Amino acid sequence: MPAQKNILLLGSGFVAEPCLEYLQRSGNNSVTVACRRIEKAQELASKYQNATAISLDVEDDAALEGAVAAHDVTISLIPYTQHARVMKAAIKAKKHVVTTSYISPAMQELDAAAKEAGIICMNEIGLDPGIDHLYALKIINEVHDQGGKILSFESFCGGLPAPEASNNPLGYKFSWSARGVLLALRNNARYWQDGKLVEIEGKDLMDSARPIYIYPAFALVGYGNRDSSHYRERYNIPHAETCVRGSMRYQGFPEFAKTLVNMGFLDDTPRTSLSTAAAGKLTWNNVTQQLLGHSSNSPDELLKLIEAKIETQDPEVRKRIVHGIKWLGITSPDIEAAKRGTYLDVLCARLEELMMYGEGERDMIILQHKFEVENKDGSHNTRTSVTLMYGEPNGFSAMAKTVGVPCGIATQLILDGKLTATGVVAPMTPDIYQPIMDLLPSEGINAVEETF
Repeated sequence: MPAQKNILLLGSGFVAEPCLEYLQRSGNNSVTVACRRIEKAQELASKYQNATAISLDVEDDAALEGAVAAHDVTISLIPYTQHARVMKAAIKAKKHVVTTSYISPAMQELDAAAKEAGIICMNEIGLDPGIDHLYALKIINEVHDQGGKILSFESFCGGLPAPEASNNPLGYKFSWSARGVLLALRNNARYWQDGKLVEIEGKDLMDSARPIYIYPAFALVGYGNRDSSHYRERYNIPHAETCVRGSMRYQGFPEFAKTLVNMGFLDDTPRTSLSTAAAGKLTWNNVTQQLLGHSSNSPDELLKLIEAKIETQDPEVRKRIVHGIKWLGITSPDIEAAKRGTYLDVLCARLEELMMYGEGERDMIILQHKFEVENKDGSHNTRTSVTLMYGEPNGFSAMAKTVGVPCGIATQLILDGKLTATGVVAPMTPDIYQPIMDLLPSEGINAVEETF
């Protein structure tokens, strides 16, 4: 029997368990779950036979270095800002690291040191980034191998409630904090469209949303996700006049979200009146009155002010947004607001009250790549690749599984000596992405391709 492999798993968030469950299957892995609060680590480790829990503060360099050195590979599922610190400890100990995060400049700087140490620092192996790379590069490389060119590349991914669970005005639900989702609405977008570099400021992001047609059953819209302009170089598609990667939501989300943006709810400036030190009860009509700078806290007057912030002129959409505002209760004198210090965080608390997944509700991930291809003989066609997966009621969510399982697969392949490219790497070449992609279908993760 092969020697036991020891894995350090940093973090116990929602993607950690599918990763741990996958790694337990070999029967030859021992996993140490490490969190700052040992109770969190114990909660996860106690579910699995070959898992133990430790308390670890990753900002304690000596403790981190000791823990990393005691294991064959470290999986870092903690905030991305800590990955470079983990990698430095791994380089010192000459041990491998796996993350699901984008390679940051601080991580990329460690590439030469990682190669010199002979270790693999595998990154971008979740869903987005991760699975999106695998299925995009599969088609891109097939087209290139056949002498063709990619003239346009569009990739949109959405983590959404399953249709039957999308039962609120935003058509969205949260598995964890709403803050990250709302802050993403402030991000600028940059991409290539018809040969022109398009730059969209965060305040205008929701205005740029457009329909994304995948299956007739889904009313989806998409908008650019940060800077995807460099993917022409990264994916080696220099002829692509359009190159965009974006996020998907259900129809109606952008208009409603833009109304909240126009009201000023993405403001994260600390406010004394919203702090826990503020005296008295804080009701929602008073929060919205302060935000809009109005003299009255009358729900009817506040609603009129909010209606003026709705940009769309489509009467049906306007009607739905007004209904959504009432549903949120943000003009109500009877609903108490949580004192979270900022308008952003007060809104997050309200969204989390109303929009968390309920028992038995499923989530869904949907990912579409769309390519316009010029073949070797000069003919043209469109190729698509669609990944669609639903969560298990009261089990793993689709998002947790599609992030955690690819991470687990990559870790196991490193331990088995089947991934060997050293340095700070991502699944950008066939020697890395093909072995991972080969194992995904048995986990219920695949892509349906069409050419037309």
